[in-house]
Amino acid sequence: MRRREFLALTAAAAYLPGAAQPDDDVDPATSAAVASLRVLLGAGVAQPVAGSDGFLFDGRPYRGSFERLADGRIVNVVGLEAYLYSVVPHEMTSSWPAPALAAQAVCARTYVLQRSNPRRDYDVVPSQMDQVYPGVTGETPAGRAAVDATAGQVLRFGGMFATVAYSSCCGGHTESAADAWGGAGAPYLGGVVCRYCTDSPYYRWQASVAMDDIAQRFSEQLDPIGALQNVVIGSRDASGRARDVTLVAQRGSVDVKGTAFRLGVGARVVRSLLISDARVDQPELFLEGGGLGHGVGMCQWGARGMALAGHTARDILALYFPGTETVHD
Repeated sequence: MRRREFLALTAAAAYLPGAAQPDDDVDPATSAAVASLRVLLGAGVAQPVAGSDGFLFDGRPYRGSFERLADGRIVNVVGLEAYLYSVVPHEMTSSWPAPALAAQAVCARTYVLQRSNPRRDYDVVPSQMDQVYPGVTGETPAGRAAVDATAGQVLRFGGMFATVAYSSCCGGHTESAADAWGGAGAPYLGGVVCRYCTDSPYYRWQASVAMDDIAQRFSEQLDPIGALQNVVIGSRDASGRARDVTLVAQRGSVDVKGTAFRLGVGARVVRSLLISDARVDQPELFLEGGGLGHGVGMCQWGARGMALAGHTARDILALYFPGTETVHD
């Protein structure tokens, strides 16, 4: 993937047309044989295509039908499997091995179903805030094959849909969801050793950023203690990722959370918090690290490496989500 940041934090949902309004204890994603999804496409021009099972939105073809919200925005109502045809090749390179794509399809399907909530006007958005969904033009033969090969397959834990996350490259060790985002996490998202993502161009990386830029981005914290002089990695979690970063100034220092430092400096610069070295050589901070993205759940480059080594999609999912089961929903 190309990876959205904090995928697992985003709320998504599945919707079943014609189903009775559920009470609080009913999961609408499992209350009918065929699930459909409501994707908010946004403001634009939607028009049906005669003799087709789809429509055009701003000239781009989509499967399914469309509805118009009270504010005029367009919602695509599309079958879950048809939605995945477009999602899978945009969350993972479609030229990658079939088992990796199959694992991605199971993750993408579970991601949607685990967040069922019919009380919203729409379920997901078509961007990295949820899952990238460009419609029919985004489909590929390999992506459709991966969806068809895993039709109906989801990840479950204790009889429930598993909470799914994935990122581009873990750098050798996936991240605990609890460490990444706080809270209790999940027993199958505790972080695992990964030996399969070494082919990623971001398995190891170097970056530099001007100290003045860092000072400007954290000016509110630094104002009481003067000019920034050094940046020191503080404590690390079990995966080796930085929990916090210390900004050393003329008259003291201030600690900022690792996630705040990464987002403040820029996720394209600090590609992950698996930072192995940080040193200041004025006027710049030089960083060395590994991985790309938050690192929680499935490492996509690792999935590719496992597939090339002969492992199946179930093998891949079992490594990155230990204790879960891949089952037909």
